[in-house]
Amino acid sequence: MLLSPLPPSYPVSLAMGQGLAGLICGTAISSQYLATRFNVNTPMLQSFFNYFLLFVTYTTMLLCRAGDGSILQILRRRWWKYLMLGLVDVEANYAVVKAYQYTTLTSIQLLDCFVIPVLMLLSWWVLKTRYRLVHYVAVCICLLGVGTMVGADLMAGRDQGSTSNILLGDCLVLISATLYAVSNVCQEYTVKNLSRVEFLGMVGLFGTIISTIQMIVLEHNKIAAIQWSWQVGLLFSAFALCMYTLYSFMPIVVKLSNATSVNLSMLTSDLFSLFCGIFLFQYNFSALYLISLVVILIGFITFNAVPTPQRDPASSSFSFCEAGFYDNSVTTLNVSNVTVRINAKDEEGGKEQQDGENKEGCEEKEMNAPGCHSVSH
Repeated sequence: MLLSPLPPSYPVSLAMGQGLAGLICGTAISSQYLATRFNVNTPMLQSFFNYFLLFVTYTTMLLCRAGDGSILQILRRRWWKYLMLGLVDVEANYAVVKAYQYTTLTSIQLLDCFVIPVLMLLSWWVLKTRYRLVHYVAVCICLLGVGTMVGADLMAGRDQGSTSNILLGDCLVLISATLYAVSNVCQEYTVKNLSRVEFLGMVGLFGTIISTIQMIVLEHNKIAAIQWSWQVGLLFSAFALCMYTLYSFMPIVVKLSNATSVNLSMLTSDLFSLFCGIFLFQYNFSALYLISLVVILIGFITFNAVPTPQRDPASSSFSFCEAGFYDNSVTTLNVSNVTVRINAKDEEGGKEQQDGENKEGCEEKEMNAPGCHSVSH
């Protein structure tokens, strides 16, 4: 199979994808500092600040809209769908952070890659994306790079974290990966068929509500026990700003490419965390880290070298929007077709009527002509 030229937007999506990976690295470092240096383990409180920033920015923008794009019309048509999306997104973030308390870092790094096959399956079913053999090969190359990174961790003797309940921790990682895949597919569908502001505004609205409730129920004691200082406040701010920027720019990258490609590019986030950990947490360096980075980037480039054909998702069995939302354009088209047909029939009728009048006039002229009278006699 010949590889087609890379799309013009490819360098932009590649650079932005690595930028998103850097933001994920920022959230990991700030969370690790909070946990190790200040004994703060409040994933819901950290997520709440992110959703609240999204709410203040994008939900406010929706409040300023009028007409079909207003927040009232959006909630009236599909509020329960965005409620489910907000719940999925909040629990995906919570499950992966919670998994660090029960299982090893190696398990999390390996099992977190489960998001890729689930995402490809959902994209095939929901978005009607059709992958080719080269795409599956590229994914395997990326996963090989992740395996190289994990092998380097084991050889370097890096601290593997907790092992209190490995089975529970592994299940939490798999649940988180599946929920992330669902969220990313919904994100791709929404930003490509509706708008980025609507997606982020609704996630901010329902994410704030859900995270607030869950935070009060599960973390009120831990929040009350936090010893606040400017360092703790700075780390919370860093985490919230990294997550807010990640959420704000990821829909742009998804619209330029697709959710699977973006997640492949973000596999390098663990490597960026390792490189930072060498200086911040005295991790041992291994040349396999660089090899892993190169392998993942090769897989990502290979994946994007061949386009993924995609049918119109609006024609699929899944519809994130109300059916009537898309039926208006079809109805208008049908009305226009009917109008054209009626006009065409009127023109044909008028033409036939005019031909009949011309024919009748010709007959009258023939009757009045001299030749006609002689023939009658």
